[in-house]
Amino acid sequence: MSTSWIKKTGQGLLAAALATSLSVQADSRPGEGVTVTPLKSSIAEETFQTLLVSRALEELGFTVEDIRELEYPAAHIAIANGDGTFLADHWYPMHIDFYEKAGGDDKLFRSNVFSGGALSGYLIDKKTADEHNITHIDQLKDPEIAKVFDADGNGKADLTGCPPGWGCEQIIEHHMDAYGLRDTVDHNQGSYSALMAGTIAQFNKGEPVLYYTWVPYWVSAVMKPGEDVVWLQVPFSALPGERGEVDTSLPDGSNFGFQANTQRIVANRDFVEKYPSVKALFNAMEVSSGHISAQNLAMRNGQDSDRDIERHTDQWIKANRETFDRWLAAARAAAR
Repeated sequence: MSTSWIKKTGQGLLAAALATSLSVQADSRPGEGVTVTPLKSSIAEETFQTLLVSRALEELGFTVEDIRELEYPAAHIAIANGDGTFLADHWYPMHIDFYEKAGGDDKLFRSNVFSGGALSGYLIDKKTADEHNITHIDQLKDPEIAKVFDADGNGKADLTGCPPGWGCEQIIEHHMDAYGLRDTVDHNQGSYSALMAGTIAQFNKGEPVLYYTWVPYWVSAVMKPGEDVVWLQVPFSALPGERGEVDTSLPDGSNFGFQANTQRIVANRDFVEKYPSVKALFNAMEVSSGHISAQNLAMRNGQDSDRDIERHTDQWIKANRETFDRWLAAARAAAR
């Protein structure tokens, strides 16, 4: 037998093996050499969801930059312009206007539900609700009822509200006029975490509290709806802009004045079309609101450093590896 034939055959087998290896590597890491820029708002509790997406992209070979902080309106525009790649916490439908003003579907991609079951609205402490029989936000039109929640002595109720740029502030401002609250309620805006720290301190002293919040979020683990606080209903649905005719009633008939939301991943349209693995990944990812709440509560309890949140993310992936691998499998299949 010719040794040259053996040598040529061996070289051929080696080349084939190498080609197969490179093909497998390309399939498993379709993002090799491509850089991704994640964006998030100033809400620290959104870091966990953002890191989950980043970790998945890293396993697909993408180079993921540090998270850049931009409030929602600017983040949507940045992504549409290619100055950011994705935002893991687009609230749908609350952020529809931000999405459309940034170019809509022509410029942006919006994933399937990343996390569902998000509710938001107004709450007061249960003790005050029971004592004054308060069930609806428009009862605060009554100056005597409003004074119960006066924390600064100006005779008006103090509502811990929503910071500018989040989207919820537009709805609250619309409600102030629609429900006739402008003369009796102050919508306090600023750093939400700082305002809520004051609200919780008031609650712990047994004082009346009035605030806006959402679930999943750690606030509702500290002041539990139905036990410590109660949701206030609105007299009728009233949303700003093009959603003026939308019914905000929930399936059980209650109406908190805000549509039930889901969290979606928004990304640059050109990017996800160029890399089908990213589009498939984003559509496959889904995290329960309960898991998000648990992580947020850990942050509230002091585990709130960057290193803590990274550890929470890695622990979640380890505990839910089968789910995480299923997301990656969907992405890799789309890349072939």
